[in-house]
Amino acid sequence: MAIVKVIEVIAGSEKSFDDATKNALEEAAKSVKNIKSIYIKEMTAKVENNKIVSFGVNAKISFEVDTLK
Repeated sequence: MAIVKVIEVIAGSEKSFDDATKNALEEAAKSVKNIKSIYIKEMTAKVENNKIVSFGVNAKISFEVDTLK
């Protein structure tokens, strides 16, 4: 039986929500193996002078844990 853990990460981008999501996944993958899914819990944008200047996501990343048999 597989065990799945979930971590929550926050990431940002000056380009788009899609890019912020990719950044969250890339950073998590540096220290977490066997990533199975990413769920975007929240999206936020910083606004200056009526323009969006940065995008942010709060993401839940699920990964399978190796179990000893």
